[in-house]
Amino acid sequence: MADYLPHTNEEVDSMLGFLGMSSLEQLFDHIPAAVRLSGGLDLAPGQSEPDVADYFSRLTRANKGQSAALTCFAGAGAYDHEVPAVVKMLSSRSEFVTAYTPYQPEVAQGVLQAIFEYQTLVSRLSGLPIANASLYDGATALVEALNMAAGATGRQKMIVSTGVHPHWRQVARTFAAGTGHELVEVPLLDGRTQWESVDLADAAAIVASYPNYLGVLEDLAEAKRWGVEHDALFVVAADPVAAGVLKSAGEWGADVFVAEGQPFGTPLAFGGPYLGLFACRSEQVRRLPGRIVGETVDSNDRRAFVTTLRAREQDIRRERATSNVCTNQTLMAVTAAIQLGWLGTQGLREVATRCAQGAHYLFDEALKIDGVRATSTLPFFREFALRVPKKASDVLRAMCDDGVLGGLSVGELCQGFDPSIDDAENVMLVTVTERRTREQIDHYVDTLRKAVR
Repeated sequence: MADYLPHTNEEVDSMLGFLGMSSLEQLFDHIPAAVRLSGGLDLAPGQSEPDVADYFSRLTRANKGQSAALTCFAGAGAYDHEVPAVVKMLSSRSEFVTAYTPYQPEVAQGVLQAIFEYQTLVSRLSGLPIANASLYDGATALVEALNMAAGATGRQKMIVSTGVHPHWRQVARTFAAGTGHELVEVPLLDGRTQWESVDLADAAAIVASYPNYLGVLEDLAEAKRWGVEHDALFVVAADPVAAGVLKSAGEWGADVFVAEGQPFGTPLAFGGPYLGLFACRSEQVRRLPGRIVGETVDSNDRRAFVTTLRAREQDIRRERATSNVCTNQTLMAVTAAIQLGWLGTQGLREVATRCAQGAHYLFDEALKIDGVRATSTLPFFREFALRVPKKASDVLRAMCDDGVLGGLSVGELCQGFDPSIDDAENVMLVTVTERRTREQIDHYVDTLRKAVR
């Protein structure tokens, strides 16, 4: 079903004339009056698109035999954000869907311009001057940041907070087996990275997450200070939505910004394909992985776009390549550009604010339930960890039976990386996006209360 109304009044009149009818009402005369909507829609003025979509979903579920879908409060790197109808429609145009790597700029100007705009938006989002044309996903973007640090410093030691997503760190460890990087993981304590607990000497990179995997917003000034002291690149693995209301990576003094771009227009889609956001300071532009789309002029002095600085194995001698990234996620990058362009600065701020307000409301209400406690008292954005009096997996299973995907059981993922969490099997990570309504959050609290009895 289309997400927009494609027919003009003239086309509707033509259809009715062909059918021998005088009005749309006559078209529906065969439907019993008792089941037809009368009096218009009961919608309050000025509602957001997610709220209107939820209203129609509830109407749909009122149909006999229509089961309710799970309401998603899970996150941990993949988020149930609203994808506006305009983003779906524009990104599904055949010009973008069929586009391959734009090797021939003379026949790919539209796609190249779209990627150029994407780079501009990522640069503004990150607070750093240079962004590439996207990478495979957030995890591989982190790997490329470590490669950049090794190239910039000539060192192999990478200091990575265990607040960085466990899956991202696993990908980094896998690549390190081939690159020779030495990964030193820094533990958390009460949700905060304990930088002083490891030897930072000879570090090529210091990697922090903002917010971290448990949702905590750490003060990154300490990590930046250690980076300056040891002449290491400071890498921030960020939640890009948080930039709507919080400091950007550049404002924290980051040398490199990496992030998962899925929140911008890409649905959950069983884990992919997603895209990696990557930006850095100008000093590292020639070590940037993948490709950059640049602006130039053609032989007629007209504005034109080309791929440039392609420091990849496909384009230069292998021993000089800075990465083996062979493509970029063009369709996802264009989709992200459309979503960010549609939202604008104010729209992104509203999305981030709604996420934060919903998360803090849910957090406060959940702590009123007997046996439910917070794992940290530190500030958070839209994701937080809760201790429950039973195994988190059992609680979440019970919540699913009531139509709520209540979060993620961190279990073995958290085991050992924060000594203050000695009961990881009882910890669940909960997320709120702008799609979650007050009614859904209140239902979550009721369901959680029932599940932990």
